[in-house]
Amino acid sequence: MDLINIFIKGVFIENMIFAYFLGMCSYLAVSKTVKTAVGLGFAVIFVLGVTIPVNWLLENYILKDGALAWLGAEYAQYDLSFLSFIMFIAVIASIVQLVEMIVEKYAPALYGALGIFLPLIAVNCAILGGALFMQDRQYSTIGEATVFGIGSGVGWLLAIVAIAAIREKIRYSNVPGPLKGLGITFIITGLMGIAFMSFSGIDL
Repeated sequence: MDLINIFIKGVFIENMIFAYFLGMCSYLAVSKTVKTAVGLGFAVIFVLGVTIPVNWLLENYILKDGALAWLGAEYAQYDLSFLSFIMFIAVIASIVQLVEMIVEKYAPALYGALGIFLPLIAVNCAILGGALFMQDRQYSTIGEATVFGIGSGVGWLLAIVAIAAIREKIRYSNVPGPLKGLGITFIITGLMGIAFMSFSGIDL
């Protein structure tokens, strides 16, 4: 049941976009069509679903204070937590490179549509934010960390697909000139964020 709670929280209550506004750069840039939004959303799910459990292993068996105790009692005193940022970023960059190669090989049209924003997943603050939330919340098992990563990715996918669908329809709407483009997108995102705040009342 805890895993279901973590997943629901990641998707709705602690949504990366609507609760924390993390990953806004690619959210705004790649949400012009639903097709590209779905492609990038699934790429983000994969990256979060892989990097967060890998970073959990790094955190619990190498980085945090006493994590090296499994090597022997003499190593229990070491605290490598100061390396967390650089290690997390290295893992994220490696996985994103793998995703980029897979998409380029098997979905070249999607690769061309995503353009520079696919490799920029490596610097998407939602990805690093997920790793840092995992570290801060101290999930007790790798299963919880994995479910949190996948749930956060699904929440991000939900957000970008929703705004992409709305933006496709808005093209044919009578939007005031000064608000066309990013202006109305920011307003809609804010309204959707307010709507998602209603999920914070759910007691899990």
